[in-house]
Amino acid sequence: MKLKRTMAILMAGVTCAGALAGCGGSGSKDTGSAASNSGGLTELTFVMASRDEFMSSIEEAMVAEAEPLGYKIVSQDAQNDSSKQIQYIETAVNGGAEAVICLPVDADGTQSLIDAVGEKNLVFVNRPPTNYSELAADNVTYVGSNEDTSGYYQGEYLANYFKQKGQKEVKYLMIQGTLGQVSTTKRSEGVIKALKDNGINPVEASAPVVADYDRPTAQEMIQPLLTSGKEFDCIIANNDAMALGAIEACKDAGVEINFPIVGIDCTADGAKAVQDGDMAMTVFQNPVGQGKGAVIAADNMINGKKLGTGMEELGALDTSGKDYSDSIFWIPFEPVTKDNVADYM
Repeated sequence: MKLKRTMAILMAGVTCAGALAGCGGSGSKDTGSAASNSGGLTELTFVMASRDEFMSSIEEAMVAEAEPLGYKIVSQDAQNDSSKQIQYIETAVNGGAEAVICLPVDADGTQSLIDAVGEKNLVFVNRPPTNYSELAADNVTYVGSNEDTSGYYQGEYLANYFKQKGQKEVKYLMIQGTLGQVSTTKRSEGVIKALKDNGINPVEASAPVVADYDRPTAQEMIQPLLTSGKEFDCIIANNDAMALGAIEACKDAGVEINFPIVGIDCTADGAKAVQDGDMAMTVFQNPVGQGKGAVIAADNMINGKKLGTGMEELGALDTSGKDYSDSIFWIPFEPVTKDNVADYM
């Protein structure tokens, strides 16, 4: 795995919220020691929303980072059930856990997860609370990537591509993830904003299709549009899986891929599609950085250290300015094209 997969946590901001205990350099509290299992390692529970390739990559990074710090990762799959997620957190806390790492099922319902952890510590990873003010609590933090930039990278690539072709208006097909999720909203908005910012007029060739980040669903839903006679210049997908579904739909329908298809996440299959020329570009979301950062944050909270301790060793410190900056740790997205995809394989 290349160096870029293990680097670059950017910690947001210079502005501290008054209610945040991290201001003034005291970003966490002393919680004492957690109970250890029979192997001598302290159990650290990771409650994921549901398992997929990306979640497994985050989990692997957590396991690799945890053991040298004295932890054993215990993973729980909530299978997109918010009530199960609450139960898993309560079980971990009742079992003596001092910290829980959680990728929430519902970004709008994260307060219930904070309530479930009580006075113990909670690290949100990958998917932040919709209401960032929830991160003002001194026992809650977030490690993930700033979705304001992910779709924007797609739009910048497409704008440059079509400018070189002399086009000022672009008709697009968009495949969206799960409606209501922060990632879906921001990725969809970001690509359109970037096109407009770069002088391109984006026009819907058809209403967006919603494929819930699922490859077979995207393949099934996009195929009728490919054969409907609608004219389009590109296909924009909120993640690689759906972009790959679109590629398969094109091949099944006998449609030549002579237009850009773009994704996000830079999964192994996505990177190969870029290398093969089927996908024009993707945007690398760093699961290793997120997994490592989540474990470091949990360890800092458990041991009463400042939340940012060790984070700067994984990358540059961002001073762009965000609310609750001492409780938000950004892992940067990175654009990936055929020119640099080898660095991500």
